[in-house]
Amino acid sequence: MPGLTPSPSASPPHDLPSGAVARPASLILSDILAPPRPKPPSVKPTRPETVLHPIAAAPLRIAIAIATAGRPACVAELLKRIAGQERAPDAIVVCGPAPSDVAGIAERFPAARVIIGRRGLACQRNAILAELRELDVAVFLDDDFVPGPGYLAGIEAALLRHPDIVMATGHVLADGICGPGFDFAHADSVLRADAGLGPDRDHVEDAYSGYGCNMAVRLAPVRRHGLAFDEALPLYAWLEDVDFSRQIARHGRVVKLPASRGVHLGIKSGRQSGLRLGYSQIANPIHLLRKGTCSYRKALHLMGRNVAANLARCARPEPYVDRPGRCLGNLRALLDLVTGRLNPRRILSFEPLRVRR
Repeated sequence: MPGLTPSPSASPPHDLPSGAVARPASLILSDILAPPRPKPPSVKPTRPETVLHPIAAAPLRIAIAIATAGRPACVAELLKRIAGQERAPDAIVVCGPAPSDVAGIAERFPAARVIIGRRGLACQRNAILAELRELDVAVFLDDDFVPGPGYLAGIEAALLRHPDIVMATGHVLADGICGPGFDFAHADSVLRADAGLGPDRDHVEDAYSGYGCNMAVRLAPVRRHGLAFDEALPLYAWLEDVDFSRQIARHGRVVKLPASRGVHLGIKSGRQSGLRLGYSQIANPIHLLRKGTCSYRKALHLMGRNVAANLARCARPEPYVDRPGRCLGNLRALLDLVTGRLNPRRILSFEPLRVRR
């Protein structure tokens, strides 16, 4: 895409106190988690037969959408690599919460549209959606997700062949979020080693949700049904990808595309504190459960897995994870759950955002 090469002068994954009247634990849990008002019965959408359609003559208009905070150098490295896509994007929109978060991007990459939105991943992604009125597909990438050269071409091929697909997520070859993180050089070496090894682009797998670091969204159903990322999930907005996936899944298929491959660096700088994330690990699944975009089973699995991991590693935490902070956040959320004060937005009243480096 023209304009992505810098100018020569320019430099998810995801106890209640005693004293209660002796009732079965399952009933107590149901009482606590029940939504404040009855929810109408959900209707499972009818889904057209899965058929391989011929590729349409007219190409899709595809935008890359990047929400970022505190990492302009990371955005610049990503944009340099996007220039190597076999299928160039038709637009690139970068949204930061302040000018300093996107410093130098517009000057170095004039083809990228740089906007400022309210702080928070959900808010920033909604701001980007508002900019894409003339586009067909938004490919949401984290600023530390490096797509392989055939990533966009694989997305386009699948969406053209399968008109019933409304969201697609690619295959993550390596995920630094599960460890100390990777740098761009490591991502480049992983992608070079993977060249030519992926499955063909006709291969499609149904999925429960997209992975927020890389997910393509067909914009027609978003506009038609007024879909949006949930801004009640503040800051890092843990599980916003699951929530949006289950919203749009009512209108078509959510799939994984093994041929669209990339590396998630999992850079630790710019992420929220352990206390805030620990609270979100309880508050956010319950919020989704109450609004109907997450099942009891899924919510309990997410909460149980994270609480167990935090407790198991609290005494000897990894140097790149604030396990004590997460444990404290888990406890605080559980107490708020019991007292009826649980709300994802309560993390905004916690200590100021701490940047881990």
